[in-house]
Amino acid sequence: MSIITAIILGIIYWLGEANLPFVGLWTLQRPLVCGFLTGIVLGDPVTGAVVGGTINLVYLGFISAGGSMPADMALAGVLGTAYAITGNLDADTALAIAVPIGLLGTIVWYLRMTIDSVFVHMGDKWVAEGKFNRLYLANVILPQIFSAIICVIPCMLAAKFGAAYIQTFIDFCAGKPLQIFQVIGGLMPALGIAITLQYIFKGEARIFLFLGFIIATVSGLTLIEQGIVGLIMAIIYIQVSDRGPAKVVAAGGASADVEDPDYDPDED
Repeated sequence: MSIITAIILGIIYWLGEANLPFVGLWTLQRPLVCGFLTGIVLGDPVTGAVVGGTINLVYLGFISAGGSMPADMALAGVLGTAYAITGNLDADTALAIAVPIGLLGTIVWYLRMTIDSVFVHMGDKWVAEGKFNRLYLANVILPQIFSAIICVIPCMLAAKFGAAYIQTFIDFCAGKPLQIFQVIGGLMPALGIAITLQYIFKGEARIFLFLGFIIATVSGLTLIEQGIVGLIMAIIYIQVSDRGPAKVVAAGGASADVEDPDYDPDED
C-alpha cells in the first residue's frame, strides 16, 4: 500500500469522526459506508461493501450517550476492510480483527473529547472579552485540526505498516487459530442483531416482531416488499392509536364518549 493511499484512508477515518454537515457521525462513521469507500480507494468496492456491511452488523445496537463511545465504528470499518482486501481475508475473519481495532479506537475519541474542553474554555474567554468573531475558531477550526491530526496519522500508520504484516499474521494463525477467528467473526453479527432486538421486543412492539418474522419467513417477499408492508402497517398503527374515543353529540349540544357506560342521553 502506498503512502498516498494510506493517507486517503486516514482522511476517510477523520471524516467519519468529524461533526461536519452531511458527513461524520451520521453517515461516514458507519462501517458499511466507510468500508465501501475504503474498497473504492483500494480498487475493490464490492469486497469493501461486503466486509463493511458484515462489520456493521456488530454495531446495529450501537448507542453513544453522554459523550461516551463504546467502540470506534469508523476505525473498525476502515482498517478492517483495508486488512481484508490487502490480506485477502474473508468477511468473518476480517470482522474478528476489526472489532478489537474498534475498541482501541476509543482512545482517539476520549483524547479528542479531553483536549476539546480546552477549546471550550478558550471560547468562553473570548465571549467574556466580547470577541465573538473568534468563536468559529474555537468551535470549528481548532477542534477539527486537532481531530485530523489524531485521526489521520494513527490510521495512516496502521494502514501503511499494518497491511504489510497482515499476511504474516494470517500465515502464523493458519489452521485452528484462524478457524477460531472465523467462528468468532461469524457469531458477532448475531450479537449485534440480538442487541437490536432488545430494543424492539418491548411493550406493544412485541406482536409486530413475531408478525414480521412470520411474514419474512413464509411470504417469499423481497426485503423491499417487506419494508413497504412494514411501513404500511406502521402508518395504520399510528392512525389507529392516535384516534381518540368516538364522540356522540346529544340534544342540546352536549357530547360524551360512546364508551362511557354512565352516559344517558335522556338526562340532557
